[in-house]
Amino acid sequence: MPGPDILFVISQSITNGARAGISIAIGLVLGVVVHTFLAATGVTLIITQSALAFTILKYTGAAYLLYLAIMAIKEKAKLDYTNQHSNITQNWKRDIRTGFLMNVLNPKVSLFFIAFLPQFVSPIGYPKALQMMVLGLIFMIQAIIVFSSVALLAGSFTSWLSNDRFFLYTKWIKVSVLFTLIFLLLI
Repeated sequence: MPGPDILFVISQSITNGARAGISIAIGLVLGVVVHTFLAATGVTLIITQSALAFTILKYTGAAYLLYLAIMAIKEKAKLDYTNQHSNITQNWKRDIRTGFLMNVLNPKVSLFFIAFLPQFVSPIGYPKALQMMVLGLIFMIQAIIVFSSVALLAGSFTSWLSNDRFFLYTKWIKVSVLFTLIFLLLI
């Protein structure tokens, strides 16, 4: 089953084209930099052990996802799909920021990094923090390859499926994905 990040990249790519999906992917991967750094320095462990800090992070993430869902509900169908790519190139910064904030504000990603990375850190040799940073970099490389491939594939369907009925379906799928993310974040 694809994870929530992949589902969001797919829905954005189908709705707004591959460039939007790749921009979201870049943002998601840049968020991994933050999680890797926090896990390598031990800050993530402190945050996850503080009920208040974890709760604040969780609700901030859920509020941001709710904002994205509301913006998706307000989204209007694009009347001119041939001009779509010029609009997308103007929004790449926004899409990167969206992916970044989605990732950074998700405390479950922090939990994943403190549970996953240390398993591959050797107690001897290079400093543990450096090993975790290298592992985080490897994770980022594979993530950008996977996310970008998914964005390119999903984005290739945009022109085929560019009618109002399809837009309406994908819009509500995107909204459903965001509300599912909120639910999963809060449980």
